[in-house]
Amino acid sequence: MSDRVIKAALLGLGTVGTGVYKVLKSQEEEMSAKVGCKVEITRILVRNIEKAAAKVKDPSVLTNSWESILEDPEIEIVIELIGGINPAREYILQALNAGKHVVTANKDLIAVHGHELLDAAHAKKVDFLFEAAVAGGIPIIRPLKQCLAGNHMTEVMGIVNGTTNFILTKMSQEGMEFKDALALATELGYAEADPTADIEGLDAGRKVAILASVAFNSRVVFNDVYTEGIAKITSKDIHYAKEMGRAIKLLGVARNTEDGIEAYVCPMLIPSTHPLATVNDSYNAVFVHGDAVEDAMFFGRGAGELPTASAVVGDVFDVVRNILAGCSGRIGCTCYKQIPVKKMEDTHNRYFLRLKVEDRCGVLAEMTAIFAKYQVSVAQIIQKDTKVEGCAEVVVITEKVREGDFRTAIEEIRNRDSVRKISTIIRVYGK
Repeated sequence: MSDRVIKAALLGLGTVGTGVYKVLKSQEEEMSAKVGCKVEITRILVRNIEKAAAKVKDPSVLTNSWESILEDPEIEIVIELIGGINPAREYILQALNAGKHVVTANKDLIAVHGHELLDAAHAKKVDFLFEAAVAGGIPIIRPLKQCLAGNHMTEVMGIVNGTTNFILTKMSQEGMEFKDALALATELGYAEADPTADIEGLDAGRKVAILASVAFNSRVVFNDVYTEGIAKITSKDIHYAKEMGRAIKLLGVARNTEDGIEAYVCPMLIPSTHPLATVNDSYNAVFVHGDAVEDAMFFGRGAGELPTASAVVGDVFDVVRNILAGCSGRIGCTCYKQIPVKKMEDTHNRYFLRLKVEDRCGVLAEMTAIFAKYQVSVAQIIQKDTKVEGCAEVVVITEKVREGDFRTAIEEIRNRDSVRKISTIIRVYGK
């Protein structure tokens, strides 16, 4: 135990920044025993000092000058929680180049510029940690880099966006339609005023890029990840999924296959027996598969003030321990491979297809003939009882097929006069 005090600066005092401030304050009495010395927040960068003053015990720590933090030699750790690409990227690079350690929760930045930041940290032999960038309070980055490092990971997938999981839970459990579930999520504070990043899968896509890079030791950036949202999912889709013993979840999936990495986010049917099928409301879960550990799942709160702050403070404590032990920068970038990332059309999945067709003899035979033409094998085809205006509703489940071939088959089916509407196409997780 040391009498030393390590000084840190906090960039941003929003939801997560306030949570970090609270958690560090709650740890003050045990901090020396827990990590070997005390950590003190001596500067907090904010836009509006007057507004932020009510959130802190000592308003004198507030500043709107980044230079006062960068040029202070006593500040050893910078905790970046302002989010976004700029000016966060410039602040972090400047801090690292000045020899300061950095902890961040900035998934947007890491999913695009992670390599640059890790290289800068490596050059200065300082720590750059980002546990909170994926799945909030759930430990997953450190387990992949350390606890599970003895594995060759072949898959990392899961529910990594609480807003969409809350919406789909309400649609499943209460029969809501998407727009009503989204309105409720907004009212309760689960969804932002502009929910695009969540409901279109962009937020989850950034997390998948980070997870894939760490799990497979090969760089994957956000633009490599195919994203598809949940806005087209209906209560009828969820009802039919239940009939087949499945749930619909927005899944982030990354696989390390023989011919490259698959990385995508989309709604998928998942067997009701799979552990992820029971992850509801705003909870997140990440499921990993390795050659030694086999299957493991990490479950918990994926966002929020204190859960995310928990991960940030955990990183801060790790930095402190490294400083005291003189071993900073010991685990940096782990992307030592160069595995190609496959295009979405070259991935293989099963599909759930719901469509309305003319209610006459021979239509199903026409459809199966088109599928056969493009090597799409049909596992199951069901004509539902619903019949409106001379149309019948048909549900098709395919076997695993190359996505490009499936898309070509769908376009030909869509152009048939006998097909009135393709209502839904959802991928099916698993064999």
